[in-house]
Amino acid sequence: MPRACPLRSVDVMTTQHTAPLASSPGEPGYTDAIAAFNLLPSITPARTVVARSALDAQAAIRYATERGRPVSVITTGHSLGSSQPLDGALLVRTAFEATVRVDPLRRTAQIPAGATWADVVAAATPHGLVALHGSSGTVGAIGYLLRGGLSFYGREFGIAANSITSITIALADSSIVTASATSDAELFWALRGGGGGFGIVLEIEIELRPMWKVLTGITIWDSTHAADIIPRWLDWAKTAPPEISTSLRVLNLPPLPGIPPMLQGRQVIAIDGSVSIVGPNLLGQSVSIADELLAPLRASAEPILDTWDAVEPDALLLTHMDPPEPLPYIGDHFLVSGVDEADVTALLALIGPGSDSMLSAVEFRQLGGAIAEPSAAGGAFDRTGAEHAFLVVAAIGGPATVEAQHATMAAARAALSHRDTGYTAPTFVESTDQPSRTFDDYTAARVESIRSRVDPTGLFSLMVSRANR
Repeated sequence: MPRACPLRSVDVMTTQHTAPLASSPGEPGYTDAIAAFNLLPSITPARTVVARSALDAQAAIRYATERGRPVSVITTGHSLGSSQPLDGALLVRTAFEATVRVDPLRRTAQIPAGATWADVVAAATPHGLVALHGSSGTVGAIGYLLRGGLSFYGREFGIAANSITSITIALADSSIVTASATSDAELFWALRGGGGGFGIVLEIEIELRPMWKVLTGITIWDSTHAADIIPRWLDWAKTAPPEISTSLRVLNLPPLPGIPPMLQGRQVIAIDGSVSIVGPNLLGQSVSIADELLAPLRASAEPILDTWDAVEPDALLLTHMDPPEPLPYIGDHFLVSGVDEADVTALLALIGPGSDSMLSAVEFRQLGGAIAEPSAAGGAFDRTGAEHAFLVVAAIGGPATVEAQHATMAAARAALSHRDTGYTAPTFVESTDQPSRTFDDYTAARVESIRSRVDPTGLFSLMVSRANR
């Protein structure tokens, strides 16, 4: 945010620190501060500020407290659709100048506020280490970790939040504390998946895992093969070893540059994922694990595209083909178990070949393995027993109206409603209008008690993702 803004139009945040300036609508820096990956939601905070250090974050808290404004935080804005309205609030954009620091001996990474998963992966890969990152490198690492995080490595190593070893946070009184298993363990527990609203997180330290290579890629068929492929994938997933994690999607690909010509304007079914290869002696085993799923499917229908290969771990950020640039979109999500062939038939009638669906992606993401196992040292959200995460994404701006996309999403939800576990994964929730339940009522009450202790006036109440609604 420019520091040369005239003082008459921009509030100076504090005299105790050479702080950034708080901008209001129409003033320099405001538009950049509210920029988000999801271009659809419109947010209008009363003031914005870019925090580039812990001192900036403290100054922002004092500024908001003195003026009676609630505080919210943004890094990349991927989850903006699930945020509460920010009218009257101070929005703090975290963009710390510090870089990700990796300790290869301790196998840890210290992640400053504002760092993306691309930053973390770039720092860890040269040391032969991996973080339990998401499928997109443009997502903010801290927000993802605080919401739990379901990684492609998760079936082997568990919920990403369980890899956190410490969290440094600025609280409502602007004090800075570092919570860990040995220091304010209750706050440490609540921060990991508890739904936010505790303060401004300044830094997170995580454990890293050794990894030589990953076997990763995507196999794509025409969607006319979906009725055969999806049930077979569901059956395979029930007994798949934890080293492999996959996603199955029905995609409507637009005719846009950057998409391979043979895929443009086409509906396809795609299976992507990864197999961990801890050392070179395990390459053959990893190939066999992937072939158990893919070889029969390749034999039954020739893929349009098939890219699986053993590569450096940083390539995993490209596997899921998440959009690299911001765009407007809506989505839906819930956790499911017990999906069978009849459910697939009903779903494909709505979103598959021959339907008029324009949904960008309808996805089943494989869970199970270590994701289903409780962690003795885990946080508020440390596991889920669901078999799959069901996700729907619809880009806005094509031939389908927003209303039509919402209607198709609602129909897809209804088709699988009897398989809904009643729970959601926080990183996948896209809207405050949709049901969201992270954990049981006892856990929710315990989290709320801790939140009230560290933020008794509700300064950060707009940041709370209501776990049970």
